[in-house]
Amino acid sequence: MPPRPVPGGRPSILTALTRILVTGAGGQIGSELVPMLREAYGVDRVLATDIRSSGDPPLGPFQVLDATDARAVGATAMRFGADVVYHLAAILSAVGERDPRLAYQVNMNGLQAVLEVAREQRLAVFVPSSIAAFGPDTPRDPAPQDTIQRPTTMYGVTKVSGELLCDYYHLRYGVDARGVRYPGIISHGAPPGGGTTDWAVDIFYHAVRGEPYECFLAEDAQLDMMYMPDAVRAAMDVMEADPERLVHRNAFNVTAMQLAPRDLAQAIRRRIPDFEVGYDVDPVRQAIAESWPLRIDDSAAREEWDWSPEYDLDAMTDDMIENLRRKLGKP
Repeated sequence: MPPRPVPGGRPSILTALTRILVTGAGGQIGSELVPMLREAYGVDRVLATDIRSSGDPPLGPFQVLDATDARAVGATAMRFGADVVYHLAAILSAVGERDPRLAYQVNMNGLQAVLEVAREQRLAVFVPSSIAAFGPDTPRDPAPQDTIQRPTTMYGVTKVSGELLCDYYHLRYGVDARGVRYPGIISHGAPPGGGTTDWAVDIFYHAVRGEPYECFLAEDAQLDMMYMPDAVRAAMDVMEADPERLVHRNAFNVTAMQLAPRDLAQAIRRRIPDFEVGYDVDPVRQAIAESWPLRIDDSAAREEWDWSPEYDLDAMTDDMIENLRRKLGKP
């Protein structure tokens, strides 16, 4: 199979022989990234792992794996012959505030385990960071690529720590650790996983079912967002980028659109006119949202590996409604 073409027409630095291990494969990003990786590199060359099985028959290699167990991760990577690890296993923002000790344990111990395995076995690693790595002292409009990062959530703390740990392993040991800072992600695939931007997925499910929706954020709570196909493409493109062009390598800002709940509600109403939305603000998640930037500057990703999103608000809304109608059996 030929290498997957990437922006600019250059063939991928990963090859048809690349073998990829994915942790947290059953989560929001992993459940949609794994099929795309298998399409690009071959079904048998991508091993999906998660802390538990979904119960559905796997569509390719799958293994139950605790990503915080360095010995198990190392043995699995060695046995599979992995060249690249996409480390997606994590506790998300709202869940992390309910149990910050668990968030720290999973997010930091898991990353440490994966980076140690990468050091020992000379693997490349993709590690997603997040807009949550910023905090109330970060410039909000836009948040620069390189700026002050003092988050006020445990999830954010683990993301900043993870960015620095990836930088350390690259500088100290030469580990090829790359990543992006994701904004909120909207998807019709896996259900919401306990994040502050879950409303942007739930609202579509309610609209397609013909049910009113009660949003847990204020109607004007603007956030950076991205549609899942763009999020998946960013994860693949940054790993396939020419290392000679990468100034930052790790924790690239990426974004696609800025919207508040009322913006998404209006976009849905243009397609489903009788859709009703109310607001019952959750102070915990509202505070998290208010600590994040209104917009992030992704010029470094655009310059260093040709990042460019394909979906805007209208294109995403059309695609979400079409796919959810099919998924839920609604006309």
